[in-house]
Amino acid sequence: MHEKVQKKLKILADAAKYDVSCSSSGNSRSNSRGGIGNAVAAGICHSFTDDGRCISLFKILMTNHCIYDCAYCINRRTNDRARATFTVQEIVDLTINFYRRNYIEGLFLSSGVIKNPDYTMERLMLVAKKLRLEERFNGYIHMKAIPGASQELIQNAGYYVDRMSVNIEIPTEQQLEKLAPEKNYPSIIRPMNQISEGILAYKEERRKYRRVRKFTPAGQSTQLIVGASPESDRQILQLSSNFYHQQQLKRVYYSGYLPVNTYDQRLPAIQSPPLVRENRLYQSDWLMRFYEFSADEILTSDQPFLDLDVDPKLAYALRNLHLFPIDINRADYHMLLRVPGIGVQSAKMIVDARRFRRLTSYHLKKIGVVLKRAQYFITCNELAPRMTDWEPQRLKSHIVAASQMKRRKAGDTQLMLFHPTMNSPAIPKQLHSKN
Repeated sequence: MHEKVQKKLKILADAAKYDVSCSSSGNSRSNSRGGIGNAVAAGICHSFTDDGRCISLFKILMTNHCIYDCAYCINRRTNDRARATFTVQEIVDLTINFYRRNYIEGLFLSSGVIKNPDYTMERLMLVAKKLRLEERFNGYIHMKAIPGASQELIQNAGYYVDRMSVNIEIPTEQQLEKLAPEKNYPSIIRPMNQISEGILAYKEERRKYRRVRKFTPAGQSTQLIVGASPESDRQILQLSSNFYHQQQLKRVYYSGYLPVNTYDQRLPAIQSPPLVRENRLYQSDWLMRFYEFSADEILTSDQPFLDLDVDPKLAYALRNLHLFPIDINRADYHMLLRVPGIGVQSAKMIVDARRFRRLTSYHLKKIGVVLKRAQYFITCNELAPRMTDWEPQRLKSHIVAASQMKRRKAGDTQLMLFHPTMNSPAIPKQLHSKN
């Protein structure tokens, strides 16, 4: 690799680490005769597909130059840091060379805004176009759409990539104007709507015609920064819910605010990113996408922030103890999903199994229900309701204490498996006996 390109790679790969909305969707873009790569069996930046496979993506910025001066961004215009810009051909060559060496299975391409949105978007689009048409690359490509770019450029880019994303970053327009005054909500929402409409049109045409030019077949995603502005978790989840229902987004990513520009007085004075809060938001997002929860069920106006001590599903159950315990043999699928310790697959198996017989706790264990958690919220043949007269706070303390005890015992077990001064497992005393 040329020394100049290697220097750029070091700068721009490091700058790309702040964008967390990096994933593969399991899209089935197959190979073609004479081409290389595919997006079928995709394992550098590690990501996970919908079916659980771990893949490696070449995660890079085209440039970390930027005309904007966003308070929360490491690449803001006024920061004194090393800058670099790849040419279109350099990114194409790097992607193909890394792929041929089996380093990567796809490309995640983002960029700062250089000169203007159209100029930047055109070069991003040309990277994907060259890879597809000239190099005949059929691997996975995830590209950022630049807010403010023309509809024609975004439309053309959608024909060559698998997924596009537009980062909204700050959850409310008021705070966006405060922290990034050169940006505005309409310029961000407009390309999101355009991509969403293009995906719907593509799906409609596929129903009518055998061969249709693909448009962003893996959908679109976005990213929200958590903690850089004072929005509540409820506001964030309601915004995410709207994206899922109106724009049909595949994923909303939550990035705990990294205090990279501590000198800016508009930003909160924190020492480390709010990782527990970020994790609770991902758990809540999972509930909305797979467990049929609405944002208003997870959080209310009286409780706008997630409980950091327990997961949001357990917090919901503790807030709504009047709905529990439920009878496993009678409750509908929707209600089964709201029981802590019962997952989507377990709920489906319960509904199927109880058609043939009444279920007991033995059957629930076989199905995969976590009875240590679910037992407080269910009844079945021989399992009577437990602690139904307890106050929510007391029950919460009991469950949290039991979980901590379980983790402590698991840690003690791990320590006992190995001798403290040796790498080999400790030998039980009875094995030293002559008998």
